[in-house]
Amino acid sequence: MTARLPVFPLATVLFPGLVLPLHIFEERYRALVRHLLELPEGAPREFGVVAIRSGWEVAPDAGRAAGGTGEVTLHEVGCTAELRQVTELADGGFDIVTVGRRRFQVTEVDEHSAPYLTAQVRWLPEPSGPDETASQLAARVIAVFRQYLGLIRDEADQLTEQLPEDPTVLSHLVAATAALTVADRQRLLAIDDTATRLRAELRLLNREAALLRRVRAVPVPLTELATAPPAPN
Repeated sequence: MTARLPVFPLATVLFPGLVLPLHIFEERYRALVRHLLELPEGAPREFGVVAIRSGWEVAPDAGRAAGGTGEVTLHEVGCTAELRQVTELADGGFDIVTVGRRRFQVTEVDEHSAPYLTAQVRWLPEPSGPDETASQLAARVIAVFRQYLGLIRDEADQLTEQLPEDPTVLSHLVAATAALTVADRQRLLAIDDTATRLRAELRLLNREAALLRRVRAVPVPLTELATAPPAPN
């Protein structure tokens, strides 16, 4: 099944179920928000978030939120962001809160039919029903993730996170919150099978934990060595 979506290129990866706040100041994306607000009651107010592979937004502060020039390439897999909260600002911009909803693959990008990018997308499959292998892997991921959190926090901090038991929800949460590169997150988003995603996360978490153990003696806060989680535009 395919659909056409407004697309918002960002230097981050959005996962289903994760919250993404955005400050909208560039005119083309103000137009996108206005378009969503004008949709009929009950219509899905969502747009596609796609991580930039290369181009003006990959470098920090480049392009002013998709307002730069030059060639930009996007990753093929993204996630829709459902509009949940909108605050209109005095200057005409918006502060919005969105939640990741469903994954898609970009099949065609259109730069001309709207003020913002649109794309033809194909919805990607999501697991349904219980999966014993995924459930067993989820228990292992929770254990390793808690150990990993202990390495990136002060010893006095209490690890009080209530991690989800649903394997698919857990896999998205870990992918979004661990200190991974955009490339690592993008590879995880593109995986259709929950068990396969959890196996990949076990490898990544063990890699990151081993690195953190080696650099514990470095006289800088460990958090400064980590890649920041998804940030608002």
